[in-house]
Amino acid sequence: MLNRRRNKAVRGTEGRRNAAGMQRSVACAVLAAALYALNAPVSKLLLQNVPPTMMAGFLYLGAGAGMALMGLVRKRTSRRRRETPLTKKDLPYTLGMVLLDIAAPIFLMIGLARTTAANASLLNNFEIVATSLIALLIFREKIGKRLWIAIGLITLSSILLSVEDADSLRFSVGSLFVLLACVCWGLENNCTRCLSHGDPLEVVVIKGFGSGIGSVLIGLAVGEALPLWGDILKILLLGFVAYGLSIYFYVYAQRDLGAAKTSAYYAIAPFIGVLLSFVIFREMPGLLFFAALLIMIAGTWMVTRE
Repeated sequence: MLNRRRNKAVRGTEGRRNAAGMQRSVACAVLAAALYALNAPVSKLLLQNVPPTMMAGFLYLGAGAGMALMGLVRKRTSRRRRETPLTKKDLPYTLGMVLLDIAAPIFLMIGLARTTAANASLLNNFEIVATSLIALLIFREKIGKRLWIAIGLITLSSILLSVEDADSLRFSVGSLFVLLACVCWGLENNCTRCLSHGDPLEVVVIKGFGSGIGSVLIGLAVGEALPLWGDILKILLLGFVAYGLSIYFYVYAQRDLGAAKTSAYYAIAPFIGVLLSFVIFREMPGLLFFAALLIMIAGTWMVTRE
């Protein structure tokens, strides 16, 4: 009898710890989304003076440099237990993460230069679809009924947002580049999920410097000019906040939630981005945008109910 009570108490304690861990992971996912929401509208402003590939490169360099400095501070001041370092077994996922993070932001910056910031912000929710389907088909994560409905709604909304003219059904080139970026990030999210057992700070530093240097070299190869120092500092700061800190909390969230559910909570980012775009650019979209917005809200609500 005593053993039964003891076991029941242990299970109760473990259950409370698990619940608290899940709550922390959800909070990390939401915080990651809020920080990333700054990316589209602020990048749209900076793209007026900076070429897209250089923009993408310095965003990731800002993430890598900022998180590296955080690592140095943590090393000197923190008494917490050390995180697990990445090993040789993680190399394929690390390489995939870096290469996909070179491609995705370049596609996003090209898309941002050719469509509105509000449109691009909302289209970022297609990343949920890409992440979930790749998690299911390649990494065998379980997807529930509500998430399938959400995927369908978000896909429909993304198609509407990609149509430039409802009468002629011409597709926006900028929107298609944003969708291509979402597919790359969907695959990259699953690669990062396989690295979430390691130190999130180490993951972000590798991601930041690897993807940033790669993008800058590509920019130089295609003839893009280096930005002015003032613009570089602004991009680095944006990269640290919208990419570095955002990815750091995102990796923490993936430990308990998995790739599909973490990307689902990330769905609030585009709505914050849309609001910021309205405030900054005074962009007033047409009826098609608002129809897509309502469908996207319904899809996002279904995601949170999963």
